[in-house]
This record gives sequence, structure tokens and C-alpha cells, in this order.
Amino acid sequence: MALAALTACSAAGGQAARTAPAGPAETPAGASPASPSGAPVSSPVSSPVSSPVSSPVSSPAAGEPRTVASGLAVPWAIAFLSGGDALVTERDTARLLRVSRLGGVKDLGRITGVAPGGEGGLLGVAVKGDLVFVYFTAERDNRIVRYRLRGGAVTEPKVIVQGIPKGAIHNGGRLAIGPDGYLYAGTGETGEGGLAQRRDSLGGKILRMTEDGAPAPGNPFGTLVYSYGHRNVQGLAWDPSGRMYASELGQNAWDEINLIRPGANYGWPEVEGRGDDPRFVNPIVTWPTSEASPSGMAYAGGSLWVAALRGERLWQVPLSRSGAAGTPVAHFQDRYGRLRAVAAAPGDTIWVSTSNRDGRGSPRRGDDRILEVSVR
Repeated sequence: MALAALTACSAAGGQAARTAPAGPAETPAGASPASPSGAPVSSPVSSPVSSPVSSPVSSPAAGEPRTVASGLAVPWAIAFLSGGDALVTERDTARLLRVSRLGGVKDLGRITGVAPGGEGGLLGVAVKGDLVFVYFTAERDNRIVRYRLRGGAVTEPKVIVQGIPKGAIHNGGRLAIGPDGYLYAGTGETGEGGLAQRRDSLGGKILRMTEDGAPAPGNPFGTLVYSYGHRNVQGLAWDPSGRMYASELGQNAWDEINLIRPGANYGWPEVEGRGDDPRFVNPIVTWPTSEASPSGMAYAGGSLWVAALRGERLWQVPLSRSGAAGTPVAHFQDRYGRLRAVAAAPGDTIWVSTSNRDGRGSPRRGDDRILEVSVR
């Protein structure tokens, strides 16, 4: 059954002690890094990044990008299938695409029930075997829906999580399968900062769940909530040791990368960037909002690779074996415009999407596009 025929699913440095008005959309959030075991560790980046310099951590540089596909409309998320093709979501059209490494684009149809608007629409996608999970903005909420991929089509839609707060901004939306096999989702607080501190709300959180949408075993509060105090989580990634990282949009001062541990509070709206408040976890990397507005993120070749929207560049954050962050390095600054999604691809490469047709960018010929970048 084609998607269009489906009817279900009807998606350092920082200042402490500040309140949280909505702030500019998609421009930075807040909260001493800790190890996955919960033991505090020292912050490898104690001040905001003001200019990229060479990293002391040995990591590959980014190679010359190759355009995989062009003429797309706000490709928001990328998830690879076992055969090497990728599923790609388009935020505003609600189309789910299958893109091959040779550039073939197959339209699998529009996801039923998507209500695009503002920063909402068809957002994240994740794949586990023949299961496809999408996160989208519906009429009244954001939700996660599971499909089965059969014979080139997605069928059997089932809403597994609903009631994630919806707003014109800060809808979150990133999905990823963790190394533990569970599904993770980053959500936003829709401009209502207080939701991030409420553990009974799904807004401003990282969620962890089974493929049926139930709280995953070992979740810290016995609910879907894995971590809280987030403003708008846009990227999720794990290093080879299983440490989890999240990229997050701040408000007016600092964007962040956080090292995530279960049950931790990352401070929003009380803190933006570093607060050095023992109640909250400091980010391991911060940027001024003009240099980032970090979106999708992936781990490859010893580094985190982070797409920057307002910053219009691809950030490389080298990681040591202990998970400490080296000095971020900017690639392709102002060359491709706003960058949205990053996904680790087969063969020491990453795929990166542009987001110049999202109402905030300046479209160029061929936009929007998916780029393949070698990190070898």
C-alpha cells in the first residue's frame, strides 16, 4: 500500500538563572559534562568557540563533497537501509523518499496526517530491520509512527507515541536507533521553556523507547523520559564506546553539544550554555548562535559532524578515546548555505542535506541537495 493511501497517524560560557522567552527560531540551550556512568568529568571546552583552529585530536579532514541528489524540498532527515539506499524525509511536502548512492530518487508517497507549518512537518526517520519510524507534526501534537517496509512500500502504520507538544517552533523531531537497539527521539519545548523541566511532559526531552513505543527497560524514571532540561534537541549520535551526544539549539547566546547520561538535567530554561550549576550538566561544546544553530549530527572517522543552519557550515568536533571533545573545525563555510541533516553512510562517508528552501535560506540552483562527504 502506498503512503498516500494510508489513513492512520492523523508528528562556554553562558548565563545562569535566566527565564526563557521563545527567542529566535533555530538559533540556540543549556547546561558539567558527566560520564555515562554518572561520574562527573572535567569539561574539555570551557569557553565558547569563537574561531575554528586545528584540533589536538587526530581526525580525518572532510573531502570534496559530491552531490548525490538535487531538486529536493527541505530534506530534514536521512536514515540508511541495510542495502545502502537511504530514506529521506521532506519537512514541508511530507514526502518520504528513497535515495540511492547513484542519485536515484524514488518517491514513496506522502505520509498521511502531517500538518506542516513553521518548524513542524515531516521530521525524523529511523530504520530498524524492516521497521521504519517517522516523527511528524500532526494537527494537535507531534507523534511517532511505525511502518513496515515491504516490497519498496511502507505499510501497516501504527502510532506508537502521541501527545508530544506541538508549536510553531521547537518541535524537536530527530529519531535514531541507539547501539542498545532502542529508539531515541529528541523533542522541543515549543517555546514554553517550563516544559523542559517538567518530567511529566514529553517536551524538551530525549525519549527512549521500544519499537512499540513503551518506555525502554532501564529508563531512569520508568517513563519515556531519558534526559530533560533541553530546549530543542536536533541531533543524536553515539561514539564506538556507546557514549551518547546530542546537539541542541540555544536561544540568543550559546548553542550546544551535550554528553547525555540517563536521568540528567541539562538546565533549560534556567541555563543557556555553561552555567556551572551543580543541578545541571554543562555542555561539552558551545558556539555563539551566529556560528551554528546546530541541527543533524553523526559520528564518523573519530569525530562528530554537525550541520549548522544559521552558521552555514559543517562542524567537525574531534573526540578522544575518552569522549573528550577537541577544538571544533568548520568546513564549507558559506558554500552550500544552511545545512540540516547529517548521517553516517557506508564507506567512510557522511551524507549532508541543505535546507535553503525552508523559508529562512536563499535557494541556489539545484537546492535543496544531498551531499556525500568523505571523512577518510
